[in-house]
Amino acid sequence: MESVTRRPGGQVLGDLRRLFLGADYPPAASTSRRWPRIRPFLVPVLLLALIGLTSAAYEYLTDNRHLSGGWSILLAAAGTAPAALMAYRPLLAWRIGFAALLVGTVGYVTTESWAWNPVQILAFLAVLWFVALRADAGVSAWCWLFSLLPVWVYVPNAGNAWGVTVLLAAIMLVGDQVRRRRRSQRALAEQAERSELEQARRAVLQERTRIAREMHDVVAHSMSMIAVRAETAPYRVAELTGPAREEFTEIAASARTALDDMRRLLSVLRQADDPALTAPQPGLAELGPLVDDAQAAGVDAHLAMELPLRPVGEAAALTAYRIVQEALANAARYAPGSRVDVSLSADESGLRVQVRNGRATGRPARPPGAGHGLVGMRERVAILDGELSTEATGDGGFAVTALLPDGGVH
Repeated sequence: MESVTRRPGGQVLGDLRRLFLGADYPPAASTSRRWPRIRPFLVPVLLLALIGLTSAAYEYLTDNRHLSGGWSILLAAAGTAPAALMAYRPLLAWRIGFAALLVGTVGYVTTESWAWNPVQILAFLAVLWFVALRADAGVSAWCWLFSLLPVWVYVPNAGNAWGVTVLLAAIMLVGDQVRRRRRSQRALAEQAERSELEQARRAVLQERTRIAREMHDVVAHSMSMIAVRAETAPYRVAELTGPAREEFTEIAASARTALDDMRRLLSVLRQADDPALTAPQPGLAELGPLVDDAQAAGVDAHLAMELPLRPVGEAAALTAYRIVQEALANAARYAPGSRVDVSLSADESGLRVQVRNGRATGRPARPPGAGHGLVGMRERVAILDGELSTEATGDGGFAVTALLPDGGVH
């Protein structure tokens, strides 16, 4: 309870200490792409503007306040220097501007001949705005209170003093509200970015789970064949010796054990409402009907297969089918009306799949990059240690190319 009651006072004193001695509030890193191009020209422009303001303040002090040249230069520089620092170090700019106001106030009280100049006043108001934009509310409140001290000493008319007080309060309050709004927008942007990253990670996990379920059917088929052939070998091959029969029996038992382990793993990956996969997984033979279905849906799709294709593993065939399926769907969404060419060939390096579409002639259903189809392609190809490239083509289209090693399960 004691720490709770002491905290507000400590916070107030901490804000006061920071106003005069604490660390400053540097600007946030700019995310604008135009800033690197503008900055080289902005520095000399600001330098010329600062020189112009200082010259104007010097002439005012010399002509209207009848100060000597040395004092005029010093006071003009002190009054306009905060304008050069307010965007990068607002607290330091306020400290310099406040000191210049105090010096002017003391000069007025002692000589009644000079105090502030218009350039200095405008620069100080701009500094207060930047302090309100960057500093915490407590620091801004102390800044406002101390800024009123020279005002109430210098301005003899109470009505004018109250008017300046209200003006400074309005600047600080509006600046503080803008600061809070910007902070809320940054927090929302960061939250949206985290949500997008989490959604992308979730999409990857879901795709991996789906791939694992499909690959289970491919591998389970081959493992079942191994178990069946090992169990039936003693009946099909009459010349087997006793040790050979025992060896085949052990192979069959190992295959059955591996199948059981795979089923247990699949039960962990499968969600509670997921139906069991009972239909055979598609392969190269189903690419023709897949392209026919796309044509029936209005996609100008064309399939080219170099025959005879080398026999490829079931895993590679399934991956090729899924890549073509997703690429056709993407072409229908993002490049309606374009021609889509699907080509497959096999050589020593494996199975090569390419889906290439031209420029869209219709309006896309949604902007590119809204889904996670490419994530699934990359995950599938990575499982087979293959290669995948996705890139825009020179004619305004898009190409997906995959190289799938055929060292998978046959």
